[in-house]
Amino acid sequence: MSSWRDNLRYIEPYVPGEQPDLPDMVKLNTNENPYPPSPKVAQVIKDFDSGTLRLYPDPGSKVLADAIAKRYKIASNEVFTGVGSDDVLAIAFMTFFNSKKPILFPDITYSFYDVWAKLFCIPYKRPELDEAFKIKAEDYYCDNGGIVIANPNAPTGIRQDKSFLRDIIEHNRDVVVIIDEAYVDFCRESALPLAREYDNVLVVQTFSKSRSLAGMRIGYAMGNPELIKAMDDVRFSFNSYPMTRLSVAVGAAAMEDEEYFRETTRKVIDTREWTKRELNKLGFSFCDSETNFIFASHESVDAKYIFEKLKEKHIFVRYFNSPRIDNSLRISIGTQEDMKYFISELGKIV
Repeated sequence: MSSWRDNLRYIEPYVPGEQPDLPDMVKLNTNENPYPPSPKVAQVIKDFDSGTLRLYPDPGSKVLADAIAKRYKIASNEVFTGVGSDDVLAIAFMTFFNSKKPILFPDITYSFYDVWAKLFCIPYKRPELDEAFKIKAEDYYCDNGGIVIANPNAPTGIRQDKSFLRDIIEHNRDVVVIIDEAYVDFCRESALPLAREYDNVLVVQTFSKSRSLAGMRIGYAMGNPELIKAMDDVRFSFNSYPMTRLSVAVGAAAMEDEEYFRETTRKVIDTREWTKRELNKLGFSFCDSETNFIFASHESVDAKYIFEKLKEKHIFVRYFNSPRIDNSLRISIGTQEDMKYFISELGKIV
C-alpha cells in the first residue's frame, strides 16, 4: 500500500542568516539597515486606524504602487508590489520561466534562486563567476529560458555597470532578464533605464535594506505593463490580497521621505568605506563592495575560525560553508559605533 510520503515534494530550503535575540549582540549577518525607518513611518503607525483591518486590503496596493511610480517617474501600471522582494522574485520565476530551456544565474549569487527553480521545476544552469567573482558575459550568450542577475551581487557585493548588462540583454531579447537590485541604493546606478528601454527586462527592488523595513516585507518590480500584468495574473491566481493595509501605508510613507532615505544610505556608505580601510589594516582582502555589506577573507586566519570567535563575543557575521567562498565572511554594515566595536574585537582575533 502506497504511503502518503511518496507524494511529498522534498526541497532543500533556503537558509537565512541566524536571528539571535541577545541584549548585547552586534548583529552584522543579515544585511539589515542599522537605522530605524523614516519618522514618517512611525507617524503612520501611530495614526493607523486599526478598525480598518476588518476590511480586505486593496488587491493592487494602489497607494504604494503610486508612491513608487511617482518616485521613479514611471506609470503605476509599470509597478508590481509584493510581500518582500522574495515574493516578487518567486512570482516572476513562476510567470516567466516556463520553457524547457534552462534559466541562467551565476554559481555564486543569492542562494534562493536555485531553491525556487527546484520548487517550480524550472531547469537551470549556473555559469561560474571568474576568479575575481565577476560574471563572464559570454556565458550568457547561449540559448536559454531566462536570466537572473543580482546587481550588485550577493554575497560578493560586486556591481556590473549598465553597459555590461545591456550587452547581456542584447544577446537575450527573446527571454525575460531579471535584474535583482536588492542593494542598488548603496551603489552608483540602477538598471531601471534598461527596463524602460527593453520590453523584456524586469528590475526588482526591496524596502528591506535601504528603507529599513525588513520587518514589514515590502518588495516591488518595475518593467513594461505587459510584464507587470502577467505577474499580477499569476499572483491573483493564488493570493488576491497579498499586502496588508498597514504595509501599504508604511511603504508609501517610506518611499515619499526622500530626505531621510538619502541621509541614512549615506551614513551606511560612509561607514562601509571606513570599515574597508580598517579591514585592510587587519590583513583582509575583499571585493570592492557597493552594497551594505563587505565580503572579506583574511590573508592567514581561517574564516570559520573568525566566525566562531566573533560569535563567542556575540558579534554575528555570515559564514557560508560552500565551495569557493568557504574562506570568506559576509559582514553587514552596522552603525559607526557597531563597526568600531567589531573592528576592535576582530583585531584581537586576527
